[in-house]
Amino acid sequence: MPSPLIRAEVDLFAIDHNIKEIRRIAGPDVKLLAAVKANAYGHGALRVSRQVLESGADMLGVARINEGIDLRQSGITAPILIMGNTPPEFSGELMYHDLTAAVSSCETAEKYARAARLQKDKIRVHLKIDTGMGRNGFLADGFRIPGSGGDAGLPAEIESICRLDGLYVEGIFSHFAGADAADKSSANRQFKIFSELLGKIEKSGIEIPIRHMANSAAIIDMPHTHLDMVRPGISVYGLRPSSEVQPDRIDLKPAMAVKARIAHLKNVGAGFKVSYGGTHTTSAPTRIAVIPVGYADGYSRQLSSRGRMLVHGQYAPITGRICMDLTMIDVGHIPGVKLDDEVVIIGRQGAEELSADEIAAELKTINYEIVSAIAARVPRVYPS
Repeated sequence: MPSPLIRAEVDLFAIDHNIKEIRRIAGPDVKLLAAVKANAYGHGALRVSRQVLESGADMLGVARINEGIDLRQSGITAPILIMGNTPPEFSGELMYHDLTAAVSSCETAEKYARAARLQKDKIRVHLKIDTGMGRNGFLADGFRIPGSGGDAGLPAEIESICRLDGLYVEGIFSHFAGADAADKSSANRQFKIFSELLGKIEKSGIEIPIRHMANSAAIIDMPHTHLDMVRPGISVYGLRPSSEVQPDRIDLKPAMAVKARIAHLKNVGAGFKVSYGGTHTTSAPTRIAVIPVGYADGYSRQLSSRGRMLVHGQYAPITGRICMDLTMIDVGHIPGVKLDDEVVIIGRQGAEELSADEIAAELKTINYEIVSAIAARVPRVYPS
């Protein structure tokens, strides 16, 4: 089959390497949940799921129930934790597809349990605790407003949930808000809150097998937070959680490269306006290459006249506004450019590299957004 006009190449060998590096840091006795939500951060959920499981992951993490169902229907049998909200009306799907739900309220837990009892079944859950992230989760006692409900305290609520017929409370977890910062004081406060809660639960005689909190940054920088399981996300894909995470503790290999083929070339004179609104005017005769990538492919329009691509191992600046399906670059300074030549949008070509981190810095965002934004219409290919 001919090479597509644009493609995202995903290196499964890099993902295998990254999982093994994470395992090296976490140790052999800690379980590993690989986050494959958001189409595996843009890398392709099914192929990545198969690879991480083969490489040693124990569990997969998704954000929404449809992501878990898709994996089940594609033959994935490993445990899958839905880390986001799953409304109780999906209780039947949780049981049918053997998916594990995150629970953030007593009300949801009770509704799950009721639905499971009707089916003479159990729903497996992990209790989510908000220790300072401010998203889903039971609010830790120190943050609760007196008289706002739950006055018995969180340990008592958890104990009551664990005793519900129809539920199997397999895990309890929290999420760091700032483990990727150089200053770990806030992250350590969160972990202290979570650890104190775990201690109270243990004293009450309740056993919850899997306790987890460490994301990629905490896996690398905060080994004391690993507990029973770690939850790597961005590091699975070879990207660092932030520039403030220690670079020498783990060897990560970026797994994604986005490449295209030059679709059209034209020689233009000085004073030629390029793309919508004529925002770019050539200052001298040059050569414009048309690249089949646009904002509908997840390539941000904010890179108009700011970003760059690689052609023949040299940087070529974006000229004018990025369109829905096309982007123009100036290749007048690069000799020998011809139709169908490879263009690197993310990745390495020759001695040069255009990383997701560089693009993120230009857009004042994070590398997570760059790779996870790559649209579904961009074919994912997995070179052997």
